[in-house]
Amino acid sequence: MARDNKGFSLLELLIVVAIILIIATIAIPSLLRSRQAANESAAVASVRTITTAEVTYLSGSGGNYGTLPQLIGAGLLDTGFNNTKSGYNYGINSTGTDYTITATPASTNNGRYGYYSVPDGVVRYSTDTTLAPTNMAGNPVN
Repeated sequence: MARDNKGFSLLELLIVVAIILIIATIAIPSLLRSRQAANESAAVASVRTITTAEVTYLSGSGGNYGTLPQLIGAGLLDTGFNNTKSGYNYGINSTGTDYTITATPASTNNGRYGYYSVPDGVVRYSTDTTLAPTNMAGNPVN
């Protein structure tokens, strides 16, 4: 009497699971690096957006730069900057006649580098060497 084998043997299922795990082991780090790179690009663009908002705010405030709440209140930035946006936290240290915009990753999985900008409008890597590429702390982002 012939056996009617329908389905997969345990060995075949184990081989398929092993292949899936190998593919996942290769793919997941690439996906994380891609997400970090996307978050970093978004952070640089956001710092540039905040810089533009500061210049706009300066022209209407009698020569003073604004804080993050002031720029949001003036309608120059969206409220998303109050929270983590694209894996980064944003802040502005403003003295009225000077400012520093900072973008720091919310976690190491979100981004590798921190960024900042001052009134010259150039986006630079963080001055904190742990948040900048080797020997690039404080240098402009290319």
